[in-house]
Amino acid sequence: MKHTSGWLLFRVACLVVLFGTLLAIPAQAQNFAYVTGSSNTVFVIDTASNTVVATVAVGSGPIGVAVTPDGNRAYVANIFDNTVSVIDTASNTVVATVAVGNGPLAVAITPDGTRAYVTGGPVSVIDTASNTVVATVEDPNAYGVAITPDGTRAYVTDFLSATVTVIETANNTIIAEVEVGSHNLGVAITPDGTHAYVANGGTNSVSVIETATNTVTAEVAVGSGPQGVAITPDGTRAYVANGVSNSVSVIDAASNTVVATVAVDGPIWVAITPGIGPPTDKSHCKKGGWQVFTIPRKFENQGDCVSFVNHHGK
Repeated sequence: MKHTSGWLLFRVACLVVLFGTLLAIPAQAQNFAYVTGSSNTVFVIDTASNTVVATVAVGSGPIGVAVTPDGNRAYVANIFDNTVSVIDTASNTVVATVAVGNGPLAVAITPDGTRAYVTGGPVSVIDTASNTVVATVEDPNAYGVAITPDGTRAYVTDFLSATVTVIETANNTIIAEVEVGSHNLGVAITPDGTHAYVANGGTNSVSVIETATNTVTAEVAVGSGPQGVAITPDGTRAYVANGVSNSVSVIDAASNTVVATVAVDGPIWVAITPGIGPPTDKSHCKKGGWQVFTIPRKFENQGDCVSFVNHHGK
């Protein structure tokens, strides 16, 4: 199944079933990229060395993948058996399987880690505490999805219309449509919420969107058939899954150039575990999140963490 991802791309386009990320808060020193691929497998890449260090067997036809803000779980959408596999990242084993709507494609986790949004027909909302579907949303054009660090907006790609839809999460209404390259698939938002990176399968490139103005500011050439994209917690690099060329491109966000390429069999989607760094949003301090921070200091309590965010890192 060397070209599974390319075949899946064709199948998805023909069925008009459309699909995404990564929102990270600091939690651990070492970062790992979880990449869905062929043979019902998730590949685990050590981002320090850009090498594959583990593989995890999941459901049939894994596509979308997202990691919870605490870094403890990875949620994988399996298109062929209509399930989501829940991976324990400490042991890299599947600890739960959740039945969802027809043809699940992409996954995004809310900043507080309480919900997982799975695109498909329809969009399924999973409660991560119980790993059960608690709501569904009819959105037939949704393909990739990413949620802003403050949780207020969701950016959803549309494979057929060459646009990215901006959804206000408070009332789940569309507030903008951004024109990007054709066959846009994966989308990821930088930790500071200022830019969204969109992979365009038809152009073998990644579009960089400035979220303040919703305009494309750069195009980065990557491998063949780019689909999933994820940003490292420090915002310095973007990892792009190239399904046709069997590789993952590593983009330097400062220069918007490819600085490394990792060989992976049939990569489709990618998500990266959280890492060390200061909290950038008050939601990062909730539910004991303040306890994981040691840089720039170990916070005394949640209020101390919130004060740090309110005073812009002071």
